Amino acid sequence: MSAGLQIRGVSYTYGPKAALSDISFAVPAGRFCALLGPNGAGKSTLFNLLTRLLVPPSGQIMVAGHDLAKVPGLALAAMGVVFQQPTFDPELSVRRNLLFFAALHGLAGREAAARIDAALERLAMRERAGERARDLNGGHRRRMEIARALIHRPQFLLLDEPTVGLDAASRRSVTDHVHALAADGMTVLWATHLTDEVAPDDQLVILHQGRVLADGTARDIAGPDGLTPTFLALTGGEA
Repeated sequence: MSAGLQIRGVSYTYGPKAALSDISFAVPAGRFCALLGPNGAGKSTLFNLLTRLLVPPSGQIMVAGHDLAKVPGLALAAMGVVFQQPTFDPELSVRRNLLFFAALHGLAGREAAARIDAALERLAMRERAGERARDLNGGHRRRMEIARALIHRPQFLLLDEPTVGLDAASRRSVTDHVHALAADGMTVLWATHLTDEVAPDDQLVILHQGRVLADGTARDIAGPDGLTPTFLALTGGEA
């Protein structure tokens, strides 16, 4: 089975504290995988390792067939990232924000414009291209950041708690758009502590205290009790 992401035996410690302990899982190409865990589970540490902000002392991370340790440039180029905290210029328009990001990838002129238009179209944001980022609501800002992450045509989309601070309608809109990207063939790793962001057919990895407690289809893991009670039972009631 080909995988958009493979993690094998990865551990990481902060001094004496183990943040991740020998975790392994794989996300097949074109799959939406929810990384579900309470605060402090190790999700952010894993994302820092995936984006090379941290380097694991052991284990292997493969992104779109590229070993992150051996060919980090190729692995990172295959990845689009949406961080938990906003990373845009609020005074620039949506299009200007995306043009700046395109330039960082060596894209300009008609090629950059075409890719920006295509990314905004996929996220239903094209009509807002001229608006200042500051003037967008929270949900549209997130969709702008996801569109920006698609400009260089990554194979793998990484999102770290992207709905933090959004209202229920905006959260649903963002999760629906990203599920649609996965349905079109994008490999997605979506970190969250909210069970209602996970669809029954999603791949689900439950992370708690730095260890993988479950890995499979959300429907199968949830069982007859439902996902929320199962998640709370596995994590000792932490959410």
